[in-house]
Amino acid sequence: MTIKWVKSDPLVMNGEPFCYGTRLTVRNLLEMRSAGLAPATMIAQNPELRRVGIATAFAYAAAHRDRYATFFDEDGALLGPGFSATEAAELPEDLRAAAGIVVTKGEPTPVAAQS
Repeated sequence: MTIKWVKSDPLVMNGEPFCYGTRLTVRNLLEMRSAGLAPATMIAQNPELRRVGIATAFAYAAAHRDRYATFFDEDGALLGPGFSATEAAELPEDLRAAAGIVVTKGEPTPVAAQS
């Protein structure tokens, strides 16, 4: 079975693209990232998320920059921490190759979970 990690359905989440198996939209994930949450922290706070789903959401945003323009830096990279090289090594090759979208320079600094 092949999973489409980012889905868009006019009857779900008002048509906003969302991450498979969650109630989190691509925009929600980008907001978390731009607020400083690393993917590992996103997963810790939302156990239904998967690394490949987060990476696919980031790649989806990159492919639809006009829709998500506020989440990109001037150099074209997404704002906030992405996957470390170690975490990205476990992703499919096409997602690992998404330079500036998935992998950060060095290890991301996780944000402490809020109580």
